[in-house]
Amino acid sequence: QVQLVESGGGLVQYGGSLRLSCAASGSIFRFSTMGWYRQAPGKQRELVARITSGGSTTYADSVKGRVTISRDDAKNTVLLQMNSLKPEDTAVYYCNLFLAKGLDYWGKGTLVTVSS
Repeated sequence: QVQLVESGGGLVQYGGSLRLSCAASGSIFRFSTMGWYRQAPGKQRELVARITSGGSTTYADSVKGRVTISRDDAKNTVLLQMNSLKPEDTAVYYCNLFLAKGLDYWGKGTLVTVSS
């Protein structure tokens, strides 16, 4: 069983930065694609960024140039560095681990609030 624990959320002013961290338990982390998703009130959950086991990254258009995802397989950790934050980045951010169908796990989320 995999457990994902997010941390690093909080209240930040417009233009500020936050670094989110997700720690994973278990032994499949280094084989897995790790992703950060977010869900704003009244909206569907959406992909923010993901990184494959080989280090390839994908970013949502809305965050390109402001966000960097990285992983440390030795520490079973994935990071999301967010800069130049905007009020529209306000959401609950979720960490996801995906290896295969049936091996798809989610954390409980961490709230990011950006004040204008």
